[in-house]
Amino acid sequence: MSSLLDLSTTLFLRVNDFARTSTWLHAPAVAYAKYGLVVFAALLVVGVWRRRSSGDRELAAALWAGLGTLLAVAVNQPVAALVAEARPYAAHPSVLVLVDRSTDWSFPSDHSVMAGAAAMGLFLVSRRLGAVAAVAAVLMAAVRVYVGAHYPLDVMAGLALGAVVSALGWLLLRRPLAWLVHHGRSLPVVDRVLAPAAAEA
Repeated sequence: MSSLLDLSTTLFLRVNDFARTSTWLHAPAVAYAKYGLVVFAALLVVGVWRRRSSGDRELAAALWAGLGTLLAVAVNQPVAALVAEARPYAAHPSVLVLVDRSTDWSFPSDHSVMAGAAAMGLFLVSRRLGAVAAVAAVLMAAVRVYVGAHYPLDVMAGLALGAVVSALGWLLLRRPLAWLVHHGRSLPVVDRVLAPAAAEA
């Protein structure tokens, strides 16, 4: 385990050295590191919109993509507190940090957990949306290391944890979620939203 941590630290320092010399990349990296969550939110909304007139199971999967992402981030909080790993700039005060320094724990990365869960959830909705989200998730993980906020191991663990929580949650909850969607369609407010979609279909 120590060798893996050493490798993660070495990779982080190499990426940080690259960040020092690639000033042209700072602005887009910081923007995505801070506001890339909007990309995943938009993809999740698109997933629900595309499945709004589909079967109960398909719409349930689209809704779960968002719910599973929230659950994964919630699950990550006690995991991060249990591991209690300090941010890389706490152990290496001289490293370049391009974003505001945070006092919360570093492992696993919240941003990567969110990205991994959203990508897995969207694969349940559409392979195309899932592929786009997977690319966005890997990019999010990379920029969180680039801006000095996390070690590589933090973001890799985050992607894996998010994906596992989303996948397992769907396996356990897909039937009750489909049941809720089926009965929820009969509610007047839901019917008004879905009616145009049904008419188009």
